[in-house]
Amino acid sequence: MLKLAVWLSGIVDFKKAEEILERVGQISISDSSVWRRTQTWGESFRSIVETERIKANVLPGMWGGPRQAVEPKGRMGVSMDGAKVHIRDEGWKELKVGAVFDVEVRPTLDRETGERIELAHAVNNSYVAHLGGPDIFGQMVWAEAQRRGWEGAADTEAVGDGAPWIWNLTADHFYDSLQVIDWYHGMQHLNTAARLLKGEKTPSAKRWLNNRETMLFEGHADRIARELAAAACEQPDVAEELNKEGGYFHKNQRRMNYQEMREDGWAIGSGMVESAAKQFKARFTGPGMRWARAGAERLLPIRATVMSYRFDETWQLAYNSPQN
Repeated sequence: MLKLAVWLSGIVDFKKAEEILERVGQISISDSSVWRRTQTWGESFRSIVETERIKANVLPGMWGGPRQAVEPKGRMGVSMDGAKVHIRDEGWKELKVGAVFDVEVRPTLDRETGERIELAHAVNNSYVAHLGGPDIFGQMVWAEAQRRGWEGAADTEAVGDGAPWIWNLTADHFYDSLQVIDWYHGMQHLNTAARLLKGEKTPSAKRWLNNRETMLFEGHADRIARELAAAACEQPDVAEELNKEGGYFHKNQRRMNYQEMREDGWAIGSGMVESAAKQFKARFTGPGMRWARAGAERLLPIRATVMSYRFDETWQLAYNSPQN
């Protein structure tokens, strides 16, 4: 009963957990009792995550000998994103979410042609989340990647949007990975540029967008950046915004070789982590939800292990730990 109550708390709110336990298992337990048990065991889960983080980020040999050798495996990837959670007395704070995944090429239906083509997909996803700054979060993502066998991967990639903190952490922990700006974020910026240049939803904007979409996919973000910079000189009323969009493509051009990346069997979208961020939001941002920071931090590792299909494994570690 205890294990089931904690597991359910990582999926639904405490009141709903009470209802499910009563209806499905004929287990009578109040939502406040579910909450108390979640606080206790969530702290144990949090301690396990913290121990893994520390072990993964010390120098080799400083914690019980050298790191265990891992067998060579295929490709792996990592992606990071952010979401907002409301914390009492603090307001809306950023919850950072990381995904570690295997890269697998599978036959996929092309929506435009109806043909089956070989495309890379993120599979076997696992997640970490942190309510706080990037430094600790980066170490958590690296710990999860190392647990998954990152150091034995044949090749690796890092996928994200244009947020500087994502690429700073990539430089710190995944510096030798292929870097990819999520295709859909790139297209969002291209849509903004089309609107600034040609007007809102005009035929001219659509033509410009279709042409530059092909250009972007083929790896010519630098040409788009130059075009927007030149247009900024001619359209002073939107010059600041055009320069901002042009700067985005200029700064990230080396991460935007989409056709080459796709042909080489790499994922070019960050849907795996964006979906994860939405799943965390679904649990933490329901109607009227306001969290004490400590309560949110205890529930986060439970939610992450449920989403990663690691709850049973982590429960056994927590249940058998000395403090319990």
